[in-house]
Amino acid sequence: MTRRPNPRADLLRQAVAEEAARIMREQGVDDFLLAKRKAAERLGVTDASILPRNTEIEAALVAHQRLFAADRHEADLAAMRRSALEAMRLMSDFQPRLVGPVLTGTASAHSEINLHLFTESPEAVSIRLEERGVPHEVLERRLRYERDRVVTYPALRFVAGRQTVDAVVFPLDGIRQAPSSPVDGKPMRRASAAEVEALL
Repeated sequence: MTRRPNPRADLLRQAVAEEAARIMREQGVDDFLLAKRKAAERLGVTDASILPRNTEIEAALVAHQRLFAADRHEADLAAMRRSALEAMRLMSDFQPRLVGPVLTGTASAHSEINLHLFTESPEAVSIRLEERGVPHEVLERRLRYERDRVVTYPALRFVAGRQTVDAVVFPLDGIRQAPSSPVDGKPMRRASAAEVEALL
């Protein structure tokens, strides 16, 4: 049975997607579900079937950036990618890969640089930062692979340029399988330093 079109529901879904994108952009929220819930609450939407998919929110982010802030967004994004490259060069021994909004181009002024690093010794990353005099904190990140498989990894947070870097540390063989993207559930796109340089 095909779903009958519901123009009102479609308009509401679009409104929630645009409001969620605004919340992510202006408030620095990077959790799609949280932004979606805030947007739905603000617009008085209680029917969960009307909530947009993460890909619709990402599309709303891209459309706003293209429409209202194309030049500034491009300049900010290039600056973030240069900072990412600086961090990747610092972490060159750990096969760094850029992931997330700075790679995909949807980063806002509040976005962090997300890196994936690969080593059998997470302590080696912390030692590298200490040797270079880079203050950092050690955290944990939970990443999803399949719907029912979530893995916890060590992570480090530090500053490169003027950007905060959140670097998740995987074992060496973790380079073969990327975790699921929070946007579309497909394996995250990862870019090497050479690929980031090519984007600049």
